[in-house]
This record gives sequence, structure tokens and C-alpha cells, in this order.
Amino acid sequence: MLIKNLKGRHKDGCLGLVFALLSLLLLSGCSTVCLEPEELCASKGANTSLHPRVIERSAVPAAESAPAPAPAPRPDPTDAVRTAPIALPGQEAPPANTVRVALLLPMNSTSLAGAAESVRAGFMAAAARDGAGFQVDLVATGDDVGQTLAAYDSAVTSHDLVVGPLARPAVSALAARGSVPRSTIALNHPETRGTLPRGMWVAGLSIEDEARQVAEWAAREHPNGRVLILTGSPVWAQRAADAFDARWNELGHTGQRFVLPSLDGRVDPALLEELKGRLEIDPPALLFAALDVAELRQVRTLAGGTLPVYGGATINPGRAPGLSVPELDGVHVVDVPWLVLPDHPAVMVYPRLSDPELPLYMHRLYALGIDAFLVARELALRPGAPFRIDGVSGRLQLDAGGQLRRREAQAVYHDGGFTPVDTGP
Repeated sequence: MLIKNLKGRHKDGCLGLVFALLSLLLLSGCSTVCLEPEELCASKGANTSLHPRVIERSAVPAAESAPAPAPAPRPDPTDAVRTAPIALPGQEAPPANTVRVALLLPMNSTSLAGAAESVRAGFMAAAARDGAGFQVDLVATGDDVGQTLAAYDSAVTSHDLVVGPLARPAVSALAARGSVPRSTIALNHPETRGTLPRGMWVAGLSIEDEARQVAEWAAREHPNGRVLILTGSPVWAQRAADAFDARWNELGHTGQRFVLPSLDGRVDPALLEELKGRLEIDPPALLFAALDVAELRQVRTLAGGTLPVYGGATINPGRAPGLSVPELDGVHVVDVPWLVLPDHPAVMVYPRLSDPELPLYMHRLYALGIDAFLVARELALRPGAPFRIDGVSGRLQLDAGGQLRRREAQAVYHDGGFTPVDTGP
């Protein structure tokens, strides 16, 4: 029927050109070309973009691309979004006032493909609900920083705004340039904190910012308290402990550290006994746990649940129907509302990932993707104006000084669920 219609419309000599175009499309094997608007034309397992106005792009020509790595575990796509067809000659172009957004993600990375997919899925879920007047183009990159910067340079020539990169080395390299030609929302923090180029904002999650928020919360509830900081040996644990300690001291409080290294998730029993003795002889007012869930469970099993425990997302045991971790009852957790406040009105309006086996950090990245679109939308519609978003990764605020800040949710875990603690903005 399509060919018959085309014959009827091209009696002026262009029939050969149209047949040539159709033949090229049909023989190229392009996985994102759809002749039916609501159908996914990609082969099974292909990495497709999921929004009605999305055209998936590769950062380099296909002939020069390296062989694709084995696919990482990825969240199931939501049903609310679809890959967009490429417009054929004669079809209507996007409206002139459409805001074009380039979503720059390491979809071809050997280590970050799964994380990139979670961010992408969240971004597209938000675009499907709140993206009227926006067109999102996925720009897929790999692990190479130079390739990512080249893809960024290409994207800014045809887009109004860029969201990405995601990998910290790429974000650091982009920030080090000192200027950006288009509004840019990085999805991670540069390795060295400092002044960002004008027009560049960071929307990434931060374990240091989280730890500082925990310190402020604990200080309000224990104004004269002395803290014992429990930390493991990984780099992330040291970063969290350092950030908490610095903010705790700024607030006029004192504390000490106790290191609890673990091997394959098991904390040294001798150190646990030493900790137990110390808590009995000279108990602090509270504990800050820069530990993971398995490590904290061992501490609480041995030392009991008398002392209040505060921590960031790493001590969140998750919330699953019928699943409870009694050893962690009463712990104070700072984490994204997407995980600890699932019944919040701002959270409930977006679809959930369908795979319950995904680790919690994948759900956090999905929430990051949702809020990254909301931030992009605000920046595009009201350039330079301060705003505040009640997002799914926290309350995001762009202040008059141009700083984008996030406050995550505060909740107390008990019997498999969370009770929110609202301490204000």
C-alpha cells in the first residue's frame, strides 16, 4: 500500500528517487527505522530508545565502531514509551519551537552500560509524561574520554541542551575545559570539586553530599552528642566518613573513628568484639555507619540496637513486601525518595522498573534519570531563573547563585518499611 501511494504522489519523475530511498532503508538493517509509529522495529535484544520523539544515535559511524560488548543486565523498559520512526521525505518536521535535548550516555561501555540504561529509562519515563515540546536524541558513547568529548562537541552543534556525560572522568575532562557552548547537565561530579563552567550544572548523586546531610540531621537530634564513626575500608566508605566528620566538626561537635574492614562481606570477629567492649565502657550518643548493609547487620547483631545509628543509602536494606531485616530496625537513613518514600505524590506519578532483582543502585540511577529530565525542562523553559523541584531523587533547587543542590529524603527503617522524618527544606 505504501508503494502504491508513493506511485500516485510522484508522477513528476521522482519515482526512481523514492524507490531508491525505500530500498536503502529496507536493506540497511537499521534497527530504529519504523514504518509503523507504534511498533518497535529493532531486533530482539537491541538497545533501543524509548520515547515517541526519540531518535537513537551512535557517537561514531557504524563502520568504525568496535564490536559491541556482551550486554549488561538492564532494567525492563516501560510500556509508556516507544522508539520514534525516522521521518521519510515529505513527512512533517518537528515544530520550530521544539527544544532539542541530547542525552549523552555510555551505552556502549563495558562497565557502565547497565547504569546508563537505568538513567536512560528514567529520563525517557519523565519525557513521556512531562516532555511536550521536547525532542530527546540519545547519543551513545563508550568508555573512551576522548570519544565522549567528541560526541559532546558534535551534539552541541544541533541541540539546545546536553544531558551528560555520566562517567566521572568524562565529566572532569569536560569541566576542565573551562567553558561549555550549550547548557549542560552533568550526571556525575568531577573528580575535583570546584567552580564549574558557566552554563554547566551537576545533577549527579553524591555520597559526600549525602553524608553531610546525615551529619546535619544527627546534629539536630543530638545537639550535645558525641559520635563514633564506623567505617569500612573501601574508598567510598572513607569518602563518606570524611565528609560526615568534616561537617560534624563544622557544626561544633566531636567524634572518633573505628575502622571495621571486612572480607567477602564478613567483618573481622576480633574487631567486632573490640567494638562491643568499647561501646560498653564508653558509649557515644550515636553511631554514623559508613558501612554496607551486611556489615551493619553484623555490628547490630553483636552490639545490640540501643544506640541510634545514622547513615546514607548504603545502609538501606530495601523495601520488599514480606521482607524485614529486624537487626536494622530503628536505623536513620538518608536516601532518594524513590526508594524510601514510594507513596509520595511526586514519586507515584512515574512508572516503576519491572525487574525486582535489580540492585538498589540501579533504581537510584533510574530516579536520577527522571530528575535529570525535570531539571533540563526547567532550564530550557526558564533560562537563568531559580527553581525548586520536588523530585524523585530529592528536592532539587537552583539558587540565585546558579548552584544546583539536592536534599534527599530522611526516614527511619522499621519492620521492612520506612517512616519519613521531615526536618524542613
